[in-house]
Amino acid sequence: MRGFVVEADGGSRGNPGPAGYGAVVIDAASGETLAEAAEYIGVATNNVAEYKGLVAGLKAAYALDPEAKVHVRMDSKLVVEQMSGRWKIKHPDMKPLAAQAARVFPASSVTYEWIPREKNKHADRLANEAMDAGKQGRQWEPARSTAELGARDETAARVVG
Repeated sequence: MRGFVVEADGGSRGNPGPAGYGAVVIDAASGETLAEAAEYIGVATNNVAEYKGLVAGLKAAYALDPEAKVHVRMDSKLVVEQMSGRWKIKHPDMKPLAAQAARVFPASSVTYEWIPREKNKHADRLANEAMDAGKQGRQWEPARSTAELGARDETAARVVG
């Protein structure tokens, strides 16, 4: 069975403020980046952006292999704890996003891990690229991305090592 690592991040410049997310799908065996997603989502809270990044990462992984096992790593303690079932989801804006994320893969196929922000550079850079694009009145474009450049060696070492 194929395994993926999904690293996702979201941010807002102000809370709420101009917001975006980034997500990357990595082959768990090789450390190779298989897919990237990022989007400027307009004005939103940081937590909404984090959840949208999670959903985008899970959907990208599903598109590659709907039977895969997925290990999600995020620097959002809130999202990780809520999606792991350890914390209740009380905020009305989070409930539909959490439900959407939970529907992508069966719960038995997804695990969650909190990581420090400095270990989530690839997804963080994608989220910032999306917010920068939004500031310029456009959406993020994969061809303009430099997100993987600084994160490639780091990610491979974490996934494989």
